[in-house]
Amino acid sequence: MNAGIAEQLRLAWVLVRRGLNEVLRVPGASIPGVVAPTIYMLGGYSVFGRLNLLPGFSGDDYLAWILPTAFIQAGVFTGAATGVNLARDIENGWFDRMLLAPAPRRVLVAGVAGSASIRVLLPCVLILVSGWLAGIGWPGAGTLAISIALAALLAAAMACWACGLAMKFKSQDAAPLMQTSGFIAFQLTAIFAPIALLAPWMRAIAQVNPFTYLLDAVRQGWIGEISWHDTWPGLLAIAGMLALAWWFAISRIRRMDA
Repeated sequence: MNAGIAEQLRLAWVLVRRGLNEVLRVPGASIPGVVAPTIYMLGGYSVFGRLNLLPGFSGDDYLAWILPTAFIQAGVFTGAATGVNLARDIENGWFDRMLLAPAPRRVLVAGVAGSASIRVLLPCVLILVSGWLAGIGWPGAGTLAISIALAALLAAAMACWACGLAMKFKSQDAAPLMQTSGFIAFQLTAIFAPIALLAPWMRAIAQVNPFTYLLDAVRQGWIGEISWHDTWPGLLAIAGMLALAWWFAISRIRRMDA
């Protein structure tokens, strides 16, 4: 392997490990993002658990309908938390030293985003354990692989977006924007009920919302069977989100003074 590439990969891995270590070093900052998706899932199930009795509802078990949404929430919250952590590093001057590293700045972004894609496994495990305790059935290895893989990719995309905001504002004061931007976008989709049962104005938004196609892909196996018809729109949606978020993060880090 080219020595330059090896050094870049080593630097990216250092940032990934540092991001993972923050879970142990600053647990108070990590716990809300880990627990929130499960609380959201169980809360939605306890309040709307009988919605599956409505005519036109897809699926016989509402828990199987609401549980996949928690994987998306996990990706959103984990990515946002990564951006908040970076904002803290910018405030205390640590990130300025990383900008002096003899490596392309895209490596720094890749390392931070990579840590988010691994950290999302923590809330995913809690979601699954809570779901099984609540009575959800075994969906199959393929379903779990799709759900966790898309959650990891979304966490990386949201991390790029949140880190771009951190580099733009250079302050943890941007944390609410990092957290609410993805959260609000996800709310405007078919979380609690199928698109056909939504209000007309919300149905129109959900039909063009990329989170809708991502959620449809994650719901495979939990609701219905796994099919390429439901998979490729989700892959296309996450690819577009990741590309735009990556471009935003790269454009912001290139404007920072070394």
